[in-house]
Amino acid sequence: MGTVGLMYVGAVLFINSLMLLGKVEEKSAGIFNLFIGAMQTITPFYLIFTAKGDPWSIFNASGVFLFGFTYLYVGISNLKNLDSSGLGWYSLWVAILAIGYSFINFTELNDIKFGIIWIMWAFLWTLFYLLLAQKKDIAIFTGWIALIQAFMTATVPAFLMLIGQWSKIGTKVSWTVTFISIIAFIIIYWMTKPSPSNKNYVTTKVE
Repeated sequence: MGTVGLMYVGAVLFINSLMLLGKVEEKSAGIFNLFIGAMQTITPFYLIFTAKGDPWSIFNASGVFLFGFTYLYVGISNLKNLDSSGLGWYSLWVAILAIGYSFINFTELNDIKFGIIWIMWAFLWTLFYLLLAQKKDIAIFTGWIALIQAFMTATVPAFLMLIGQWSKIGTKVSWTVTFISIIAFIIIYWMTKPSPSNKNYVTTKVE
């Protein structure tokens, strides 16, 4: 993924996390998703056309489409007030592919850092599937995970790449940050998990 494009993945994740946390209105977030979705659809075409047939360059560029179409889907769904189930099921498909991209980064590209990042993205897309397709009551939890990942998996790595410091981040640091993040995710889940009384209230209201 292009470094500048990765930085703006962080920006759109930041906006979407605030939308899920109730701080940004859906249509307002939808417009920004269209901006980034368009960029992340045009960028991989350019990267593929200039790859000169290099299979790994094309492989890396192909992953950018997963983001571009996600954000276009979010933007259009928000602006048109569409049902979220289609976006949710698409997120499941992307989550499965993200696991594949992670595996290739670990095994073929020997890129531990992006292997970890792709796993993190797979987790986030899985949350979107559960939230949007299965209608699980995890909007607040998903919002906090998206907020953390906006910086952990996109903004900070992209900034470090832009200033030439990304290669100095070693494997130990990467795994340490990952471990701390997992602990944080678990704590956030238990802090945002709806109580049984709230679940009963929601069920009663729906019925």
